[in-house]
Amino acid sequence: MRNAEAETVAELVQRQWGDHRVGLRDPGHSLTHHQMAAGAAARAALLVDLMPRGAEPHLGILLDNTPEFPLWLSAAALAGAAVAGINPTRRGPELARDIQHTDCRVLVTERSRLPLLDGLELPGTRVLVTDPDSADYAELLAPYAAAVPGEATLGPVGPGSRLLLYFTSGSTGAPKAAICSQGRLAAAGASLVAHFGVREDDVHYICMPMFHGNAVIADWAPALSAGAAVALRRRFSASGFLPDVREFGATYFTYVGRAVQYLLATPERDDDRSHSLRLGFGTEAGAVDVARFQARFGVRLVEGYGSSEGGAAIQRTPDTPAGATGRAGPGDDLAVVDPDTGKERAAAVLDKEGRLLNGDEAIGELVNRGPNPFEGYWRHPEADAARTRGGWYWTGDLFFRDAEGYLYFAGRTDDRLRVDSENLAAAMIENILARWEPAAAVAVYAVPDPVSGDQVMAAMALRDGVSSFDPEAFADFLAAQPDLGTKMAPRFVRVLRELPVTATNKVHRVALRRVGFGGGDPVWWRPGGAGAYRLLGVKDRSALEAEYAERGRGRWGR
Repeated sequence: MRNAEAETVAELVQRQWGDHRVGLRDPGHSLTHHQMAAGAAARAALLVDLMPRGAEPHLGILLDNTPEFPLWLSAAALAGAAVAGINPTRRGPELARDIQHTDCRVLVTERSRLPLLDGLELPGTRVLVTDPDSADYAELLAPYAAAVPGEATLGPVGPGSRLLLYFTSGSTGAPKAAICSQGRLAAAGASLVAHFGVREDDVHYICMPMFHGNAVIADWAPALSAGAAVALRRRFSASGFLPDVREFGATYFTYVGRAVQYLLATPERDDDRSHSLRLGFGTEAGAVDVARFQARFGVRLVEGYGSSEGGAAIQRTPDTPAGATGRAGPGDDLAVVDPDTGKERAAAVLDKEGRLLNGDEAIGELVNRGPNPFEGYWRHPEADAARTRGGWYWTGDLFFRDAEGYLYFAGRTDDRLRVDSENLAAAMIENILARWEPAAAVAVYAVPDPVSGDQVMAAMALRDGVSSFDPEAFADFLAAQPDLGTKMAPRFVRVLRELPVTATNKVHRVALRRVGFGGGDPVWWRPGGAGAYRLLGVKDRSALEAEYAERGRGRWGR
């Protein structure tokens, strides 16, 4: 295996030069490592010419998982530029805001994504369409075909050079762009190579979207570090997963949340264990589905926890108790503290069934009190200060810790949700729902998903004179909102006379979550992502309760 201790991602890309083994495959392409390095060098030289002088050297990538994505990531590393992964589930002015906030002077996209840009005002941003059958794109790249990695740069390239600006939702406002330097990404890749024993002959299957940190940091970076190949799936497909694994000889993949559930939902076959895959690494699959996946496919799934910004990590070890996330990662000084006082919370007391008996004393926010690699948010000093107040890194996630030091995830702060592995801010969804004319007041909060993460629930009080909730009109309203992302629409809507409030007249979200889907107020829901809302009936509640129990997610609605 190669030495994985390179200081920068640019060095890792340069190291591909002269390596004529297969480095990338997808259903329509097969490129050697050398061809990947040459392609990255050509794009880096083009980028240097396209980037306006004096501008922040940032480009946005609005692509599916095509070869152009890793080629442009590599090109940015060589040129000393930074990449903002643009989330295609964002819409309208919110999508424009993401591109403009990260100062993208070049936006790399493909023809299928152009409708998302229709009508958007993107002053100072050049849109570059990269479809492989585009004569214009081929003509644009042709003058740079002889470029060599490292020749064309926008300035000095070192470990501290910005490489990624990846969006993560905080507790308030629009998504923030977390910074990841070349040195940190290279170090993350090298760490996973060592932890999982990645070899040159491995094939990393990238089926999670590359605009998300999971695919880049946990899948692409270790492959690049070890000199392993990558195989791309344009978009995740449960039915296409095993055929892809077999076609590409994939040995490793990463996942987030529901992907594992979707795979388990495919029909079982006698040849489910006939493949080359040996390991999956990800988050939020849930202990039940991790065990089911290994039993069915013979593949070990390693669950981990890591804040998106890189400030804290928890590693699961073989002796980790059922239900626990694991222990602190190397170099982390993790503690569970009262977010108001900073005092460490009491050790958790668990019964024989693993139920927490002293939640009020044990649950707190997870912080890292030691040095950590958090590099800040792009142009958001207030968020930087909140994240690192008092010299600690505050994750925004709630945990408890048992007497042996194992950490257990307990939820998220009041106005944060994680749906299908995407962090959402409740305030943003509330601002959109508040536009609905019949609504007098709206509160948005997380309720547990039966498998992992959260689902979106809204409590709504109607205006005087509005006699009842109109589910069809509400669904039509949601469909007409240009800035309502695909993960934001409420799965559940509780309709009540007035929202509960605290003594300081703040919405009492704890009370709303405590009631969950129960209580005497009508609850409307969209089962299975259906377009129409319907009343949540007794049979629906019973089915949900059974699913929560089967998945080991505790009492339904809590």
